[in-house]
Amino acid sequence: MMHVIVTGGSSGIGLEVARLYAARGARLTLIARDAPRLEKAREELLSAAQISDADIHIAAVDVGHEADLSAAVAAAEAVLGPCDVLVTCAGIVEPGSFETLSSEAFAAQVTTNFMGTANAVRAVYKGMKSRGEGRIMMVSSGAALIGIYGYAAYCASKSALTGFAEALGMEAAGSGVHISICYPPDTITPQFERELLTRPREAKIVMGTVLPWTATAVAERIVRAIDGGRPRVYFGFSITGLGLFGSSIKPLLFWWYRRRF
Repeated sequence: MMHVIVTGGSSGIGLEVARLYAARGARLTLIARDAPRLEKAREELLSAAQISDADIHIAAVDVGHEADLSAAVAAAEAVLGPCDVLVTCAGIVEPGSFETLSSEAFAAQVTTNFMGTANAVRAVYKGMKSRGEGRIMMVSSGAALIGIYGYAAYCASKSALTGFAEALGMEAAGSGVHISICYPPDTITPQFERELLTRPREAKIVMGTVLPWTATAVAERIVRAIDGGRPRVYFGFSITGLGLFGSSIKPLLFWWYRRRF
């Protein structure tokens, strides 16, 4: 039976990814910082009769703490078997111009979004290589593809995942371990609702009025991409355009932005 580990699995995209795998009969490990929310997610999956109590494991851990995360993954694998699929959904965002954002808030986003992903990958990667199989999906963001006013920390942390995924993908070539990365758009989650309260006006103008996706729709595309072994996944016209033609598009966007402000 497949064992799927999802960081950030207590809500949003992570929970929806877990729900899809539960419906397939997979064993699940959900990792997040908030223990009560994790327990609520676990009960929700159990009440939907999608998974048995013996096949779901939860761990309240900060992905930015490597030792704690490594221990949590080892404990999960001891209970449910080796990790077959890792989906790294854990992430935080706190908008604010660089000059006003505290160094603590900047570092927290880099630690969770980038190092938290690297820590999760490190916890499963060696085992996957030794078995000659495994799938890793890193959840980045459309904000990784272009700098956005008020999102210096978030854009930097999510952009770093691209280089990490590309380099690791080269190292994993021929090993049986598939490395993927995806770039979701604005997605309706509890975190997105909090983010909107402090999103700068300048960012709203640049990002336009594109409607956010549902967490379910994003999760469905992520799982399909994992099934197909796709190395990169874009969402929607704008993000796909930036992902494929960013070097041509971004100079025009930046020119328009400077003219506007």
